[in-house]
Amino acid sequence: MKAKILIVDDERDLRELLASVLEDYYDVAQAASGGALRQCLSQESPDVVLLDVKLPDADGLDLLPQIKKSWPETEVIVLSGHGTVTMAVEAGRRGAYNFLTKPFENEKLLADVKCAVDRKQQSEENVTLRRALETMSGANSPIFRSAAMQDVIRTVERIAPSDAPILITGESGTGKEVVADLVHSLSARSKGRIIKINCAALPRELIESELFGSVKGAFTGATADREGLFRQAEGGTLLLDEISEMPIDTQSKLLRVLQDQEVRPVGGKTTYKTNCRILAATNRKPPLAIKDGKLREDLFYRISAISVHLPPLRERRDDIVPLANSFLKKFAAQANRDIRNFRPGAMERLTAFDWPGNVRQLQNEIQRAVLLCEGTEVDASDLSVASAPAMEIPEELDTNFTLLEGVERNAIVQMLKESNGNKLEAAKRLGIGRQTLYNKIKAYGIDV
Repeated sequence: MKAKILIVDDERDLRELLASVLEDYYDVAQAASGGALRQCLSQESPDVVLLDVKLPDADGLDLLPQIKKSWPETEVIVLSGHGTVTMAVEAGRRGAYNFLTKPFENEKLLADVKCAVDRKQQSEENVTLRRALETMSGANSPIFRSAAMQDVIRTVERIAPSDAPILITGESGTGKEVVADLVHSLSARSKGRIIKINCAALPRELIESELFGSVKGAFTGATADREGLFRQAEGGTLLLDEISEMPIDTQSKLLRVLQDQEVRPVGGKTTYKTNCRILAATNRKPPLAIKDGKLREDLFYRISAISVHLPPLRERRDDIVPLANSFLKKFAAQANRDIRNFRPGAMERLTAFDWPGNVRQLQNEIQRAVLLCEGTEVDASDLSVASAPAMEIPEELDTNFTLLEGVERNAIVQMLKESNGNKLEAAKRLGIGRQTLYNKIKAYGIDV
């Protein structure tokens, strides 16, 4: 769904120009006066309002408090043909996100609107996460009933207000990104942005530019200066997901940035101070990642002042039922289906399955079941795990693997067989990323 932008300006030509620039990316509405804006205030809130200061029947700055009262989460960008510093300061005091002086370049407008939309959406996520955490804390948790996850939530509540770096560990699909969101939401930096980068998803030649930024001409294809994620996360939080997949030489440069709190764009001569909290996540066991040369030991100690480990779903089976019910309610509403619960056979199958893809796989399974279910209750026949043969643990398990690793390896082999060696399909069925599956195939020595 596209974000919604409301343009409030009495100049028709300018409104049409702004709309033509924005409508490829957003749903755009227009209002030509303060009165027209007031009529909109009882309707669904837009994500961003572009508000002219000089309207025929009102002063835009006087309208700002009314907008923020009716639409508290909406971001407002004030436009003026004769802007002054005093006016900009007053706009900010009354709740404006930004102040633009006419005329302005289309690129500048698009960039500012995108930042405002991101900020609004982040604010909504923070509110949702706070409410979720309020219901998830303690023994009355409706979603996390297992003792292990209640301990995780209590730990998050204690450590979130600090600025200490946190390393989040756990298998793929256990919810590491959710924990990062919760930490950010409960921190003093929650008004800033949380920027996320999957270190396994970017090629080696691009990851440093993505993190630190780059200057025009620094390398082939660098046609303009690029602001890195460290600077984008200024005042907020930066999540380095799958950090053990980051190239070792980049890890060395990252360590220097964390130590000096300064970042230098690729090809640049100027350094910039950084002020963002670092969260890191990995699905590898840190000691093994260090031993295998995938993670620098000195970087590990720098990012793991506090560690949070998420146990796999098979080790917290008390969470399966509430999670499944939560996903059922969510996906049934999205599909506009009257599906109310699980039949006993389906619930038995869900709780007995080992879920090698963890919560992500469970979520995908419930979404699939909602689409296939023909009645008001999900039956065992609606589940793909219901028809899959029970996993068999080999009588002689390779001693290079623990029992649980052996079960995981067997699950991957089984899924690869069922998908005829299609790795992308196997990854989807397991509820893990393609790169994660490749890493596990290599680690377990599986012959595809």
